[in-house]
Amino acid sequence: MPTDPFRFLTAGESHGPTLGVTVEGVPAGLALTEDDLAVDLARRQRGYGRGARQAIESDRAEIRAGVRHGRTLGSPILLLVANKDWENWGPVMQSAPLTDLQAAALGAAAAEGNKRATPVTRVRPGHADLAGALKYGHSDIRNVLERASARETAARVAAGGVARAFLRAVGIDVWSFTAEVGGVAVDPGNASRSREETDASPLRCPDPAAEALMIERIDEARSNGDTIGGVFEVVAHGVPIGLGSYVHWDRRLDGALAAAVMSINIVKGVELGLGFEQTRRFGSAVHDIIDGRADDGHWIHRSNNAGGTTGGISNGEPIVVRGAVKPISTLARPLPSADLITGKPVDKAHYERSDISVVPAAGVIGEAMVMLTLARFVLETLGGDRMDVVAERMAAHRRLMATTPPAPLIGGRPAAAGGDEAGSGGDD
Repeated sequence: MPTDPFRFLTAGESHGPTLGVTVEGVPAGLALTEDDLAVDLARRQRGYGRGARQAIESDRAEIRAGVRHGRTLGSPILLLVANKDWENWGPVMQSAPLTDLQAAALGAAAAEGNKRATPVTRVRPGHADLAGALKYGHSDIRNVLERASARETAARVAAGGVARAFLRAVGIDVWSFTAEVGGVAVDPGNASRSREETDASPLRCPDPAAEALMIERIDEARSNGDTIGGVFEVVAHGVPIGLGSYVHWDRRLDGALAAAVMSINIVKGVELGLGFEQTRRFGSAVHDIIDGRADDGHWIHRSNNAGGTTGGISNGEPIVVRGAVKPISTLARPLPSADLITGKPVDKAHYERSDISVVPAAGVIGEAMVMLTLARFVLETLGGDRMDVVAERMAAHRRLMATTPPAPLIGGRPAAAGGDEAGSGGDD
């Protein structure tokens, strides 16, 4: 049975002892250390508007399998990210059955008002609480929220670090920034910060003036016991022409990127390139004019409104993907809701420790999902079980994409080229 050439699976709960992720399909010989993975995990934890959990955790991924002496083996890679907050939850989240003594102690703690020990039955608007509890037959929503929590994305970012090392080895670089918070958007003309300066700023925003207004919006939400969303943008440079395909829906690179970014817990919309803005313009102001091939074989587009893909295939321009981040569902001033067991309305939904805004962190998670997707498509296109082979094939692929195609033939004979009518269809 065929499988994806590169895939990953995460495991773990928000307040369990650890998060885990298995990454399969990484070619042998890739240089990889825990320090490589630590950079993005630290970036995920930063950002103005984050909550108290980030002060507790100091995420670092342990490489427990698939790497020897700093090089991948070609076997599955196992990464573990410890949850330091687990120490504060103990029996509430242990995997072993509770003893009678432990059960009695938890019951007594709940009776005394201990929130951690008390079963959660007030569903939170905007969360997986209600649908998840009914789907899996849980009467305590803790069983849902622990896995549906965005804490799981720490494992994705760890896996993304593996993908970053792989993509870097074949000349692809991926980065993100905060493009909008609470309706305040970056002005490209004022985006004066370098990549390093942007990463070091409070919201990972390249526009200092816009960032100041974004912070005001976050402070306003905090003072109101509310939350606020925004938009992050992920850009991938060095992606060659030819990743993905138009021949089947599930082989389209743009479709896979959209699905990957949409899978992030808090993302409710995805667009590539101009995205929805294309619906507000005439076609002449949307489609990227192709100026031809440069001397080095590189195809030149006057713009990148398509976001680096056409017909489901990478076209050599930077991949540009944006994710719409909804306001966090857990509010310091909870919304009215209902009780899972009684079905009756309640004045306030359950409150679980939360952030005010996570757009900068969501961008780092978006990077991870884009990188994991691109790694899969690179290996799908090139194949290879060893990094030296993959690198050689990528170099050959880039040369091939820059080579002049042969003259067209009809019935084995040369045919005239350059017709200006392509026929109907082709709307991609």
